Amino acid sequence: MSLFRGLYRDLAIDLGTANTLIFSRDEGVILNEPSIVARERNSGKIIAIGHEALLMHEKTHADIVTIRPLAGGVIADFEATEELIKGFIRKTQKKFSFGSRRMVIGIPSGITEVEKRAVRDSAQRVGAKEVFLVAEPMAAAIGIGLDVKEPMGNMVVDIGGGTTEIAVISLGGIASGESLRVAGTDITNAIIRFFRKAYNLAIGERTAEDVKIKIASAYPLNNELVMKVRGRNLVTALPEEREVDSFIIREAIATPVSQIITSIKKSLEVTKPELSADILDRGLFLAGGGALIKGLDKKITQETRLKVHVSEDPLTAVVRGIGQVLNQLDKYRPVLIPLKRY
Repeated sequence: MSLFRGLYRDLAIDLGTANTLIFSRDEGVILNEPSIVARERNSGKIIAIGHEALLMHEKTHADIVTIRPLAGGVIADFEATEELIKGFIRKTQKKFSFGSRRMVIGIPSGITEVEKRAVRDSAQRVGAKEVFLVAEPMAAAIGIGLDVKEPMGNMVVDIGGGTTEIAVISLGGIASGESLRVAGTDITNAIIRFFRKAYNLAIGERTAEDVKIKIASAYPLNNELVMKVRGRNLVTALPEEREVDSFIIREAIATPVSQIITSIKKSLEVTKPELSADILDRGLFLAGGGALIKGLDKKITQETRLKVHVSEDPLTAVVRGIGQVLNQLDKYRPVLIPLKRY
């Protein structure tokens, strides 16, 4: 048995709307790629995944289409999702490896039983012998380094691509929280709509993402940032370049940022008094790609009067937490999500 054990790999997967990250028991984070596939329109054949597919995104001709098979943190296209997972596992596969013995997968805390089964079934179809599910905010808390089993309230806000996971965690469970389907993708889309409405300028998703990363902010900056943005003028149909600053983009993304902060406040309102006291003492922990938006921690502090801690390397906090669950499965078994039997 021990001879063959090394030929199987145990994997932890953060299957996200924007990016998928894979953690191997022996090597740590071994993959971080966009959750996107390119396929032939007529045959449905997958021709590229991840980084390669992103390079094609919004630059394809009529015979090729790029799609994101996950929406709102759940599977929207089952076949494409399976091909995506297969392709990513293949990218990380070592020579003489038989496949995956165990998989631990992070999922949004608010998804339905049908959606949970869809995730599990997809993992089994790509070869996993055992599949375990863990809520993303729980995984984020573990990845940040919090002791989720202690009788102490910890509030975690994980802002991903498709969902914002808000959870108050105590005694190995989620005492209160919300899975909000407003997150990084909505902030990107708000930037696209702003350019269309304010300047009659059509910009692509990749350009809007670049604007978000480089100059978007949720709170006034000491030195406002400026960048040039290229797109197509909707009136003249000609290419055009515009210069914008972080003040304007802050106004553009105000609505989704406000929705996230409103949900944080609502979660605090329904939190038990003793747990609220813990949160007041410890503060709130931010994880996920959205945590990197400039000044978001200051904006949340302004609105809630809580200390806000941005986790170290927030993009990988969830997958690092899932990896810890994988490495210490017996210790973290109580935090795993059970599937109901019918």
